Amino acid sequence: MSDKLLQSNILPEFHITGGKGWINDPNGLVVFNGEYHVFFQYHPHGVEWGPMHWGHVKSKDLTHWERLPIALRPDETEDGCFSGSAVVWKDKLWLLYTSYRENGGGDNIRQLQSLASSDDGVHFVKHGVVIGEKDLPDEYSPSDFRDPRILRRDDKFYALVAAKRKGGTGRILLFESDDLFKWKYVCELLHRDCKGIMTECPDYCEDIGLLTYCEQNRASEGHEHVNLHTTVARVGKLDYKSGFIETGRGEPVDYGFDFYAPQTFTGQPLMIGWMNMWERNNPSAKYEFAGMLTVPRKIEVKNNRLWQTPVYACREVLSIENSGKITDRLISGSVKINMAGLRAFKMKLRMNGRHYAKLTLDDDYWVFDRSNAGERIVGSEKDDDSKAQVRRMPYEKSVFNRLEIVVDRFSVEIFADGRALSSVIYPELDADGLELELEADSFTYRRFDIAV
Repeated sequence: MSDKLLQSNILPEFHITGGKGWINDPNGLVVFNGEYHVFFQYHPHGVEWGPMHWGHVKSKDLTHWERLPIALRPDETEDGCFSGSAVVWKDKLWLLYTSYRENGGGDNIRQLQSLASSDDGVHFVKHGVVIGEKDLPDEYSPSDFRDPRILRRDDKFYALVAAKRKGGTGRILLFESDDLFKWKYVCELLHRDCKGIMTECPDYCEDIGLLTYCEQNRASEGHEHVNLHTTVARVGKLDYKSGFIETGRGEPVDYGFDFYAPQTFTGQPLMIGWMNMWERNNPSAKYEFAGMLTVPRKIEVKNNRLWQTPVYACREVLSIENSGKITDRLISGSVKINMAGLRAFKMKLRMNGRHYAKLTLDDDYWVFDRSNAGERIVGSEKDDDSKAQVRRMPYEKSVFNRLEIVVDRFSVEIFADGRALSSVIYPELDADGLELELEADSFTYRRFDIAV
């Protein structure tokens, strides 16, 4: 980030933040006039959740981000501009988002879908509610109706919207439109309630047939869906008249402590998520920011499951082969390790004396431990792993394994054979030690500088 805010508060080197203030869900991921635009839920007036605005950044390379003026802010008709998405049409950039109205709370809350547009991709004009109560089937509550995801197919627009069934839980609804202003309901996507209390942030990437969505307060299943709220990926195909046809089991998008509300760029298999979690303490408040987004990820479907690869501009600065123990230094950058015949693995990151984050291989799981990584981060999860500050990601034993670890001042993102585990950490700012011990037939260790 190259703005004056960096001089007054300490931020990640290459992850998107709001500068000062709170951010959560990424919104409106789109390419407009040859540049990548990312919007996000933003409260500029404090380091806690508050009246939601849309923050805005853009980039040419998905690594160096330029901060732009706030795109949407609450006005006299709404108490917050909640999550949504973007599409380019008729040389304009259009945003479909949720207008939030408190109305005294409870059943009086209204979450309705509104439209805004821009000629230059920076300054937006609001057009008001376009998917309102009258467009919502009677069995759904207008108090929990949010996060529209625009899709385009065969000269029609479609929107996936999360909604709560009266007397039930969350579902995903499909709407269609010819002009973005007039919408009609088509069908439910999955034809069943979600496994939590509410669905949020649905997304569909048609290029690879991947549906993702979030579930609030879903019960954990073994080492999956352990966080308070989780994100699910399902492989299949969207039928724009009858719903989503699944071809595989649902799986977590990310196995880490801190991942939620991912969205893909409109028309591209590139994903960004929010790297934080609800109901956690916030050690970054002293640095005047709260929340960040993940690095972009190229997403694919391989062997009928989601496969993720981080995307960033970088420069290789170190390469080592077949050394049993490696000592290095890393505060921000990435490490790529290719291993043949892997038998044992232990890595310590952001070391400073007795403090470090740790990644180990334990039978069928990669295990990330942040219990000794610096300031303690606690939430409402009560399971044993959460109490121990541990997260586990499946390990697939094979002849060849690939590991890529992206590290920034306050985060670690681990990518192992297509799976991802993302977590924030708050070590001492100068903690830069790295130690790696592994047993394998052969391996290469390469380190990269990012955002150079």
